[in-house]
Amino acid sequence: MQRLESHACFGGRQEVWSHPSTTLRCDMRFGVYLPPQAEQQACPVLYWLSGLTCSEQNFIAKAGAQRYAAHHGLILVAPDTSPRGEGVADAEGYDLGLGAGFYVNATQAPWSSHYRMYDYVVDELPALVDAHFPSSTARAISGHSMGGHGALVVALRNPGRYRSVSAFAPIVAPSQVPWGEKAFSAYLGADRAAWQAWDASELVSSAAEKLPLLVDQGEDDEFLASQLQPERLQAACTAAGHPLRLRLQPGYDHSYYFIASFIGEHLAHHARALKG
Repeated sequence: MQRLESHACFGGRQEVWSHPSTTLRCDMRFGVYLPPQAEQQACPVLYWLSGLTCSEQNFIAKAGAQRYAAHHGLILVAPDTSPRGEGVADAEGYDLGLGAGFYVNATQAPWSSHYRMYDYVVDELPALVDAHFPSSTARAISGHSMGGHGALVVALRNPGRYRSVSAFAPIVAPSQVPWGEKAFSAYLGADRAAWQAWDASELVSSAAEKLPLLVDQGEDDEFLASQLQPERLQAACTAAGHPLRLRLQPGYDHSYYFIASFIGEHLAHHARALKG
Protein backbone atom coordinates (compact mmCIF):
# COMPACT_ATOMS: atom_id res chain seq x y z
CA MET A 1 0.00 0.00 0.00
CA GLN A 2 1.31 3.43 -0.98
CA ARG A 3 -0.46 6.68 -0.14
CA LEU A 4 -0.44 8.99 -3.16
CA GLU A 5 -2.59 11.87 -1.88
CA SER A 6 -3.80 13.21 1.46
CA HIS A 7 -5.94 16.34 1.86
CA ALA A 8 -7.71 17.84 4.86
CA CYS A 9 -11.45 17.84 4.11
CA PHE A 10 -14.38 18.67 6.43
CA GLY A 11 -12.37 17.72 9.51
CA GLY A 12 -11.24 14.41 8.02
CA ARG A 13 -8.84 13.31 5.30
CA GLN A 14 -9.38 12.58 1.62
CA GLU A 15 -6.68 10.13 0.55
CA VAL A 16 -5.75 8.17 -2.56
CA TRP A 17 -3.89 4.88 -2.26
CA SER A 18 -2.15 2.51 -4.66
CA HIS A 19 -1.53 -1.19 -4.17
CA PRO A 20 -0.58 -4.27 -6.18
CA SER A 21 -3.77 -6.26 -6.80
CA THR A 22 -3.47 -10.03 -6.80
CA THR A 23 -7.00 -10.32 -8.23
CA LEU A 24 -6.47 -7.99 -11.19
CA ARG A 25 -2.73 -8.65 -11.62
CA CYS A 26 -1.84 -4.96 -11.85
CA ASP A 27 -1.44 -1.92 -9.62
CA MET A 28 -4.75 -0.37 -8.57
CA ARG A 29 -5.77 2.94 -7.04
CA PHE A 30 -8.67 3.83 -4.79
CA GLY A 31 -9.87 6.89 -2.95
CA VAL A 32 -10.75 6.73 0.74
CA TYR A 33 -12.34 9.48 2.80
CA LEU A 34 -11.76 9.16 6.55
CA PRO A 35 -14.26 11.25 8.53
CA PRO A 36 -13.18 13.00 11.73
CA GLN A 37 -14.90 10.29 13.79
CA ALA A 38 -12.40 7.73 12.42
CA GLU A 39 -9.72 9.19 14.71
CA GLN A 40 -11.63 7.88 17.72
CA GLN A 41 -13.61 4.84 16.59
CA ALA A 42 -14.30 2.32 13.85
CA CYS A 43 -16.70 3.69 11.24
CA PRO A 44 -19.10 2.10 8.73
CA VAL A 45 -17.96 1.99 5.09
CA LEU A 46 -19.80 3.06 1.95
CA TYR A 47 -18.32 1.70 -1.28
CA TRP A 48 -18.88 3.83 -4.39
CA LEU A 49 -18.59 2.36 -7.90
CA SER A 50 -18.10 4.87 -10.71
CA GLY A 51 -19.24 4.77 -14.33
CA LEU A 52 -17.77 4.45 -17.79
CA THR A 53 -14.54 6.42 -18.47
CA CYS A 54 -14.14 7.25 -14.77
CA SER A 55 -11.35 6.59 -12.29
CA GLU A 56 -11.31 7.02 -8.52
CA GLN A 57 -10.94 10.77 -9.05
CA ASN A 58 -14.38 11.58 -10.46
CA PHE A 59 -16.37 10.80 -7.34
CA ILE A 60 -13.95 12.22 -4.81
CA ALA A 61 -13.56 15.51 -6.73
CA LYS A 62 -17.09 16.13 -8.07
CA ALA A 63 -19.77 14.51 -5.90
CA GLY A 64 -19.34 16.62 -2.76
CA ALA A 65 -19.92 13.55 -0.63
CA GLN A 66 -17.26 14.25 1.98
CA ARG A 67 -19.36 16.92 3.71
CA TYR A 68 -22.13 14.40 4.36
CA ALA A 69 -19.76 11.56 5.22
CA ALA A 70 -18.17 13.78 7.87
CA HIS A 71 -21.61 14.56 9.32
CA HIS A 72 -22.66 10.90 9.47
CA GLY A 73 -19.27 9.41 10.33
CA LEU A 74 -18.95 7.26 7.22
CA ILE A 75 -15.79 6.08 5.48
CA LEU A 76 -16.09 6.44 1.70
CA VAL A 77 -14.15 4.06 -0.56
CA ALA A 78 -14.06 4.72 -4.32
CA PRO A 79 -12.06 2.25 -6.45
CA ASP A 80 -11.03 2.65 -10.06
CA THR A 81 -13.39 1.25 -12.71
CA SER A 82 -11.06 -1.25 -14.36
CA PRO A 83 -7.57 -2.74 -14.22
CA ARG A 84 -4.91 -0.58 -15.86
CA GLY A 85 -1.25 -0.76 -16.83
CA GLU A 86 1.12 -2.45 -19.21
CA GLY A 87 -0.25 -5.70 -20.56
CA VAL A 88 -3.87 -5.00 -19.61
CA ALA A 89 -6.19 -5.54 -22.59
CA ASP A 90 -7.97 -2.55 -24.10
CA ALA A 91 -10.22 -1.74 -27.06
CA GLU A 92 -11.17 1.26 -29.16
CA GLY A 93 -14.00 3.35 -27.76
CA TYR A 94 -14.93 4.36 -24.23
CA ASP A 95 -17.33 1.51 -23.45
CA LEU A 96 -14.98 -1.50 -23.49
CA GLY A 97 -11.59 -2.07 -21.89
CA LEU A 98 -9.83 0.52 -19.74
CA GLY A 99 -12.34 2.50 -17.69
CA ALA A 100 -15.10 0.04 -18.55
CA GLY A 101 -14.68 -3.03 -16.36
CA PHE A 102 -18.45 -3.43 -15.80
CA TYR A 103 -17.82 -5.06 -12.39
CA VAL A 104 -17.95 -8.61 -13.78
CA ASN A 105 -15.45 -11.49 -13.77
CA ALA A 106 -14.45 -11.89 -17.41
CA THR A 107 -14.30 -15.44 -18.74
CA GLN A 108 -13.09 -14.72 -22.29
CA ALA A 109 -9.57 -14.02 -23.57
CA PRO A 110 -7.85 -11.60 -23.52
CA TRP A 111 -10.01 -10.02 -20.82
CA SER A 112 -10.01 -12.88 -18.32
CA SER A 113 -6.35 -12.30 -17.41
CA HIS A 114 -7.11 -9.02 -15.63
CA TYR A 115 -10.79 -8.07 -15.76
CA ARG A 116 -12.14 -9.47 -12.49
CA MET A 117 -13.61 -6.31 -11.01
CA TYR A 118 -16.38 -8.20 -9.23
CA ASP A 119 -13.94 -10.24 -7.14
CA TYR A 120 -11.88 -7.13 -6.52
CA VAL A 121 -14.83 -5.10 -5.20
CA VAL A 122 -16.39 -7.93 -3.20
CA ASP A 123 -13.30 -9.55 -1.70
CA GLU A 124 -9.87 -7.98 -2.18
CA LEU A 125 -10.70 -4.30 -1.69
CA PRO A 126 -12.77 -4.75 1.51
CA ALA A 127 -10.01 -6.94 2.97
CA LEU A 128 -7.49 -4.15 2.33
CA VAL A 129 -9.80 -1.51 3.80
CA ASP A 130 -10.45 -3.57 6.91
CA ALA A 131 -6.73 -4.24 7.37
CA HIS A 132 -5.48 -0.68 6.94
CA PHE A 133 -8.29 1.66 8.07
CA PRO A 134 -10.56 1.97 11.14
CA SER A 135 -13.58 0.32 9.49
CA SER A 136 -16.43 -1.45 11.22
CA THR A 137 -18.20 -4.51 9.85
CA ALA A 138 -21.14 -2.40 8.60
CA ARG A 139 -20.99 -1.90 4.82
CA ALA A 140 -23.11 -0.24 2.15
CA ILE A 141 -22.66 0.15 -1.60
CA SER A 142 -23.68 2.69 -4.22
CA GLY A 143 -22.70 3.82 -7.69
CA HIS A 144 -23.47 5.67 -10.90
CA SER A 145 -24.38 4.37 -14.37
CA MET A 146 -22.08 1.37 -14.99
CA GLY A 147 -21.22 1.65 -11.30
CA GLY A 148 -24.92 1.72 -10.41
CA HIS A 149 -25.24 -1.57 -12.28
CA GLY A 150 -22.25 -2.84 -10.31
CA ALA A 151 -23.65 -1.76 -6.96
CA LEU A 152 -27.02 -3.41 -7.56
CA VAL A 153 -25.48 -6.66 -8.84
CA VAL A 154 -22.92 -6.87 -6.03
CA ALA A 155 -25.60 -6.31 -3.38
CA LEU A 156 -28.07 -8.75 -4.93
CA ARG A 157 -25.43 -11.49 -5.29
CA ASN A 158 -24.16 -11.15 -1.71
CA PRO A 159 -27.04 -11.38 0.78
CA GLY A 160 -26.09 -10.22 4.25
CA ARG A 161 -22.88 -8.48 3.20
CA TYR A 162 -24.34 -4.97 2.76
CA ARG A 163 -26.86 -3.17 4.92
CA SER A 164 -28.02 -0.84 2.14
CA VAL A 165 -27.66 -0.19 -1.58
CA SER A 166 -28.45 2.72 -3.86
CA ALA A 167 -27.72 3.84 -7.41
CA PHE A 168 -27.76 6.90 -9.63
CA ALA A 169 -28.89 6.31 -13.23
CA PRO A 170 -27.88 2.64 -13.18
CA ILE A 171 -27.72 0.34 -16.20
CA VAL A 172 -30.44 -1.89 -14.73
CA ALA A 173 -30.69 -4.43 -17.56
CA PRO A 174 -27.26 -4.62 -19.21
CA SER A 175 -28.10 -7.83 -21.05
CA GLN A 176 -30.77 -5.92 -23.01
CA VAL A 177 -29.10 -2.59 -23.88
CA PRO A 178 -26.19 -1.70 -26.21
CA TRP A 179 -23.60 -0.83 -23.54
CA GLY A 180 -24.12 -4.10 -21.74
CA GLU A 181 -24.46 -6.24 -24.86
CA LYS A 182 -21.10 -5.00 -26.13
CA ALA A 183 -19.31 -5.49 -22.81
CA PHE A 184 -20.91 -8.84 -21.95
CA SER A 185 -20.22 -10.25 -25.41
CA ALA A 186 -16.53 -9.44 -24.99
CA TYR A 187 -16.08 -10.28 -21.32
CA LEU A 188 -18.49 -13.21 -20.93
CA GLY A 189 -18.94 -14.66 -24.42
CA ALA A 190 -21.92 -15.23 -26.69
CA ASP A 191 -24.06 -17.30 -24.30
CA ARG A 192 -26.73 -14.85 -23.17
CA ALA A 193 -27.84 -17.21 -20.42
CA ALA A 194 -24.52 -16.54 -18.67
CA TRP A 195 -25.20 -12.82 -18.77
CA GLN A 196 -28.19 -13.10 -16.45
CA ALA A 197 -25.94 -13.58 -13.41
CA TRP A 198 -24.71 -10.00 -13.98
CA ASP A 199 -28.07 -8.32 -14.67
CA ALA A 200 -29.91 -6.69 -11.77
CA SER A 201 -33.31 -6.96 -13.45
CA GLU A 202 -32.78 -10.71 -13.71
CA LEU A 203 -31.29 -11.17 -10.24
CA VAL A 204 -34.18 -9.65 -8.26
CA SER A 205 -36.40 -12.60 -9.15
CA SER A 206 -34.19 -15.00 -7.19
CA ALA A 207 -32.59 -12.69 -4.62
CA ALA A 208 -32.19 -14.46 -1.28
CA GLU A 209 -32.44 -11.14 0.57
CA LYS A 210 -34.93 -8.41 -0.29
CA LEU A 211 -32.62 -5.51 0.46
CA PRO A 212 -34.54 -2.32 -0.44
CA LEU A 213 -33.21 -0.61 -3.59
CA LEU A 214 -32.98 3.19 -3.82
CA VAL A 215 -32.56 4.47 -7.39
CA ASP A 216 -32.45 8.08 -8.58
CA GLN A 217 -32.82 8.75 -12.31
CA GLY A 218 -32.74 12.09 -14.10
CA GLU A 219 -35.59 12.55 -16.56
CA ASP A 220 -33.37 14.62 -18.90
CA ASP A 221 -30.66 11.95 -19.00
CA GLU A 222 -29.53 11.52 -22.61
CA PHE A 223 -29.08 7.77 -22.03
CA LEU A 224 -32.44 7.17 -20.34
CA ALA A 225 -34.32 5.50 -23.19
CA SER A 226 -31.41 3.82 -24.96
CA GLN A 227 -29.18 2.47 -22.18
CA LEU A 228 -30.75 2.81 -18.72
CA GLN A 229 -34.45 1.89 -18.95
CA PRO A 230 -35.30 1.90 -15.22
CA GLU A 231 -38.79 0.67 -16.04
CA ARG A 232 -37.27 -2.79 -16.60
CA LEU A 233 -36.04 -2.91 -13.00
CA GLN A 234 -39.34 -1.52 -11.76
CA ALA A 235 -41.29 -4.25 -13.55
CA ALA A 236 -38.94 -6.96 -12.28
CA CYS A 237 -39.17 -5.73 -8.69
CA THR A 238 -42.96 -5.54 -8.87
CA ALA A 239 -43.14 -9.11 -10.16
CA ALA A 240 -40.77 -10.38 -7.48
CA GLY A 241 -42.15 -8.33 -4.61
CA HIS A 242 -38.71 -6.75 -4.17
CA PRO A 243 -38.77 -3.30 -2.50
CA LEU A 244 -37.68 -0.52 -4.87
CA ARG A 245 -37.83 3.24 -4.44
CA LEU A 246 -37.39 4.69 -7.93
CA ARG A 247 -37.24 8.49 -7.95
CA LEU A 248 -37.47 10.18 -11.36
CA GLN A 249 -35.92 13.64 -11.05
CA PRO A 250 -37.25 16.23 -13.56
CA GLY A 251 -34.62 18.34 -15.34
CA TYR A 252 -31.58 16.32 -14.27
CA ASP A 253 -29.12 14.68 -16.68
CA HIS A 254 -26.42 12.00 -16.40
CA SER A 255 -23.66 14.21 -14.98
CA TYR A 256 -22.10 14.71 -11.58
CA TYR A 257 -24.26 17.83 -11.21
CA PHE A 258 -27.11 15.33 -10.81
CA ILE A 259 -25.16 13.18 -8.36
CA ALA A 260 -24.05 16.17 -6.28
CA SER A 261 -27.68 17.34 -6.01
CA PHE A 262 -28.87 14.13 -4.29
CA ILE A 263 -25.75 12.54 -2.79
CA GLY A 264 -26.61 13.97 0.61
CA GLU A 265 -29.95 12.15 0.61
CA HIS A 266 -28.26 8.92 -0.43
CA LEU A 267 -25.66 9.16 2.34
CA ALA A 268 -28.44 9.82 4.86
CA HIS A 269 -30.23 6.72 3.54
CA HIS A 270 -27.10 4.63 4.02
CA ALA A 271 -26.30 6.15 7.42
CA ARG A 272 -29.70 5.12 8.75
CA ALA A 273 -29.13 1.53 7.67
CA LEU A 274 -25.49 1.38 8.74
CA LYS A 275 -26.16 2.74 12.20
CA GLY A 276 -29.64 1.28 12.73
